[in-house]
Amino acid sequence: MAESATVDIGRLVDEQKIGWFNIKLLLWSWLAMFADGFDISALSFASTEIVREWGVERSAFGPAFAASNVGVLIGAPLLGYIGDKYGRRLAIVLGSVVFGVFTLAMTLATTLDQMTVLRVLTGIGIGGLMPNTIALSAELAPRRWRATLVVLMFTGITLGSGSPSLISGWLIPVFGWEIVFVIGGVFPLAVAACLFFVLPESVKYLTSAHKHREELLRTVRAMRPDLNIADDAQFVSAPNIEVAEVKNQGFLGLRLLFQGNLKFITPLLWICFATTLMANFFLNNWMPIIFEGSGMTPKEAAFASGLYHWGGTVGGVLVSLVLNRFGYSAIATMFLLAPIAIAGLGFSGASHLATMFVSGIAGFAVLGVQFGNNACSGLIYPTEARSKGVGWALGIGRFGAIVSPYIGGLLIAQNMSTSELFLWAASPMAMGAIAAIFVALLCYARFRSLTLDDKPAPQTPQPTAAKQPA
Repeated sequence: MAESATVDIGRLVDEQKIGWFNIKLLLWSWLAMFADGFDISALSFASTEIVREWGVERSAFGPAFAASNVGVLIGAPLLGYIGDKYGRRLAIVLGSVVFGVFTLAMTLATTLDQMTVLRVLTGIGIGGLMPNTIALSAELAPRRWRATLVVLMFTGITLGSGSPSLISGWLIPVFGWEIVFVIGGVFPLAVAACLFFVLPESVKYLTSAHKHREELLRTVRAMRPDLNIADDAQFVSAPNIEVAEVKNQGFLGLRLLFQGNLKFITPLLWICFATTLMANFFLNNWMPIIFEGSGMTPKEAAFASGLYHWGGTVGGVLVSLVLNRFGYSAIATMFLLAPIAIAGLGFSGASHLATMFVSGIAGFAVLGVQFGNNACSGLIYPTEARSKGVGWALGIGRFGAIVSPYIGGLLIAQNMSTSELFLWAASPMAMGAIAAIFVALLCYARFRSLTLDDKPAPQTPQPTAAKQPA
């Protein structure tokens, strides 16, 4: 007999077993993140060749490096709103198309000013992709695997960000710097075309939107092949008390992000995002130029910088294994490691091999924190504000990412030593560690455990579909 009556969509999601539905979602989301990560760091790896070919100063790249983060500042809340209003899938595909098109257009640029404008437009798509993939993954994953799957998805960014180092070392000498942007533009467009047809929509969004019933039925049946969902089943999403108390949120919905003890968590989380992104984008953008300026060959500089991103993949995997159990306290611990590792990159006299190793440790800590921040923000906020919460955290955090390349350019223009440059890069993570400790304590108070998830409203039990005998 088919499942009928009223079905609690949250319980339906949480009681699923990991299967082909979840694996496909993880793989497609991972590919989108890989393309995203590739384009984030494409310019930094192409910059050393552009410096030689165009004869520009190294420090002149500051505005161009910062430009994509200006776009992200626009794209994260804008496409976060589109994701909450019109669906996560539409926003993800739209973001992929936007940054793919404008990355491909970088091959036509002939000045740094043109590149700066194109990177702003690229950033709009990059910024819109992140909050919606976080929200989609969080809303389709069972509670016990939610943080793990979100963080595993984000390892695509680290591997994507490190991939231009291989192109820089091997293909740029043959095809020129343009090859980085050809690959970085074509790949996300191909992924977007696939996502349009294969990416499922969030069942929580479909339930709350009260439309697209056929799509909702199709998705829940794919998610739960162990159940026989009736055509007339009624789906409900358990209300959240904080959502119920806030009416007429409008376009921004900021009041919802400051309800209860979120009024303390939200600004502290923004500090954690801003300091992490400040350190990450200093390293992400300037490491190839700094390493080459310290005496490394272009290939050595590219591979040492690539180890930063590949170390971040290890950090992301570790976070995925411990986040469900230890929550934000695991992120706070990695925050404490990060400034030590970053400062270690500037030790004078270190061999290339030693620098590569320390670069991997720095990536392990900094990017492990960043992915942990992304995953945790997707769990702390309630469903109705999840894309907004993640989008605003990423958007506010981008202020740090915007300032960082400018600071790097100013410091390099002053001919600072390598050790001084990396000490400056370490300082934001030291400040962020303090905020992270308080976030961990407040999250424990909010959820009464180390485990993170949106806070449900006290309510009487809701009827759910009980499995009927055949």
